Amino acid sequence: MPKVSNRGEVMPASPIRRLVPLADKAIAKGIKVYKLNIGQPDVATPCEAFEALRNIDRKVLEYSPSQGLYSLRMKLCEYYHRFNIDVEIYDIIVTTGGSEAVLFAFMACLDPGDEIIVPEPAYANYMAFAISAGAKIVTVPSTIENGFELPPIGEFEKLITPKTKGILICNPNNPTGYLYTMKEMLQIRDLVMKHDLFLFSDEVYREFCYTGAPYISAFHLPGIENNVVLIDSVSKRYNECGIRIGALITKHAGLKKNVMKFCQARLSPPLLGQIVAEASIDTSQEYMLATYNEYVERRKFLVDQINRIPGCYTPIPMGAFYTVVSLPVDDADEFCKWCLSEFEYEGQTVFMAPASGFYTTPGKGRNEVRMAYVLEKDELGKAMEVLRHALAAYPGRTVG
Repeated sequence: MPKVSNRGEVMPASPIRRLVPLADKAIAKGIKVYKLNIGQPDVATPCEAFEALRNIDRKVLEYSPSQGLYSLRMKLCEYYHRFNIDVEIYDIIVTTGGSEAVLFAFMACLDPGDEIIVPEPAYANYMAFAISAGAKIVTVPSTIENGFELPPIGEFEKLITPKTKGILICNPNNPTGYLYTMKEMLQIRDLVMKHDLFLFSDEVYREFCYTGAPYISAFHLPGIENNVVLIDSVSKRYNECGIRIGALITKHAGLKKNVMKFCQARLSPPLLGQIVAEASIDTSQEYMLATYNEYVERRKFLVDQINRIPGCYTPIPMGAFYTVVSLPVDDADEFCKWCLSEFEYEGQTVFMAPASGFYTTPGKGRNEVRMAYVLEKDELGKAMEVLRHALAAYPGRTVG
């Protein structure tokens, strides 16, 4: 039998999806599974998206340009200008989801052996995309005790080597919900300028910032306009994860040229998804505000419920719709498996993402999980009741 690649062997399994077979088995047995493991919102997709889909007036569903439809990129320009992000149409390349934007950014910027510095915990697929590019993620740990604030910038600088090509941030952050301050962003900017690095900035959750402070984009930082690689997606803000439309935005001419080669190799992003995405940019402010307010309420409710469970703790996330939770268990990976395979409470169980998969440092996140508050409050309340009973029954509980 032929041997498969080492690259595939070392590729990490998704902490978000790897327990899906256990959840499917539980569902097949008739158990209600509360899915807090994945950022799949239950909020309805805007009507503008469905109207565009129903009214497609084409005789051929053709390839689109490799960089995406001109009309969509024009609309995206208008959208970014609302946030004082000064980009032009030729700075925007449409991708098959934000995931492809990250992958193409890495493939276009990094050579095998190059390094990217990332605060951890971090979105797990960053590691997978780095492995695909032959690059290495080097992490700077943040901690739940201080709400996952940016580690001291000196800790980043200690890790810079001749192989270091960039810093990657997610703001607002997945998985922690942390929102970087202007002071923290300027510290990152100064380091990027000093060492002439790329700044990869995943800003998919910009619509979901829960503080009074203004949203800070990497493109708001003066002096590094040609260093910034902004990653975006329409999946979360319009609740349309399945159309797989994202974007890579940069002013770096050489990078755009490189990225376009990868875009041409995969031919084009999804045509139907682009049509839907373009229409979604005209979604009413009433819809956007209602969605925002719904997440504000869910966040408040979930954080309060978690912190009432003995031995559990989560900081208050200031953005996105995730939070990392410390549990009174010896091994959160095993606890999450146990919840799906061996436990039920009144015909229900809960599906969470073990946080260890969001760290590269061995042993980190061992007693933590990520929860996505993408269910309505009634469902979240039931899920927390199930969690309370699961912790009380779990053999590996660490507190009385």
